[in-house]
Amino acid sequence: MKDHEKKSASESASILTVGMGWFPQSPGGLERYIYELTHKLAANQDQVELCGIGLPETEVNLPIKLTNLANPDSPIWQRLWSIRTNFLKTRVGKPDAINLHFALYSFPILDILPPGVPITFNFHGPWTSESQQEVSNQILSTFIKRWLIEKTTYKRCDRFIVLSKAFGKILHQQYQIPWSKIHIIPGGVDIHRFEANLTPQTARTKLGWPENRPILFTSRRLVHRVGLDKLLDALAIIKPKIPDVWLAIAGRGHLQATLEQQARELGLENNVKFLGFLPDDDLPIAYQAADLTVMPSQSFEGFGLVVVESLACGTPVVCTPVGGMPEIVAPFSPELITTSTEALAIADKLSQVLLQNITIPSRQDCRQYAATNFDWQIIAQQVRNVLLA
Repeated sequence: MKDHEKKSASESASILTVGMGWFPQSPGGLERYIYELTHKLAANQDQVELCGIGLPETEVNLPIKLTNLANPDSPIWQRLWSIRTNFLKTRVGKPDAINLHFALYSFPILDILPPGVPITFNFHGPWTSESQQEVSNQILSTFIKRWLIEKTTYKRCDRFIVLSKAFGKILHQQYQIPWSKIHIIPGGVDIHRFEANLTPQTARTKLGWPENRPILFTSRRLVHRVGLDKLLDALAIIKPKIPDVWLAIAGRGHLQATLEQQARELGLENNVKFLGFLPDDDLPIAYQAADLTVMPSQSFEGFGLVVVESLACGTPVVCTPVGGMPEIVAPFSPELITTSTEALAIADKLSQVLLQNITIPSRQDCRQYAATNFDWQIIAQQVRNVLLA
């Protein structure tokens, strides 16, 4: 076993990954994580195959092999059948490790995965509980999701990776996974793409943002759990003290019309800008244009990728005490964690920072903290060690 582990660590390996969509077309945190991880593993000379839904057929010059298993727009049961059928059709050889990321798309192939290969599941969150909060995702019943798909999938896996202690607790308590099988490895950030290479004024000019106003930024899916309604309420609370405060919200989701209506009712038309989809190349610029990034999450924030991206760009982050975010922020700037998830607590923290009653970390310190602790090069190697153990 020791000889095998030594060989796995030093020589190239074949890694089969089962994910979801293709990040550039599906701009979600999970998709970005898989995209970055597979590319970093391939850069390590590993042979990486990514199986997913709606993956492009014609991408060229990729270091990884893409295998599209189904059309994301097809009905759910047809999608699951296609996953199984196409997975069987495309198998060549036997990988050294299998890495699963989403229970729904892993479930159809559990019994046809090659025997004797270690299976690691990256637990990105309690899928059943998360989908219960969003009315747009109620196709499958809670019973089927939790007890058939999630439980069955996890039982087939040898080990698990979570991005935070908070999600490790959920995996252990809700799904009865023993701690001995759980490995805590935080998410990573590409420190060469997310960097502090612009002045705030230059970044604001590039984006056409106001030059002389205090700017808050957040990049979120517009869904219930991310707390944007609380952030708008908080903005209305601090507006009398800081009338020129300006909030830029990047992202799309089914709550957009509701949130825009809320902003109008709160009289925030001149204080809030809904950016919609923000091109990926503009994201590092947006972080650098802001005085603060705000993460007002209410639940299920397993890591907080936005937090480390913002820090890598030199911009400090105010966050709620939810999920894995405090695990990132507390060792660096604990005073930037709100006392609760409520609008009043968010407003209090934002006003203290904007009125300079709290000293915030410098751009250089933010950058250094992210580069030291969350560089994807280092994180990917830690993940690889678990996959091949």
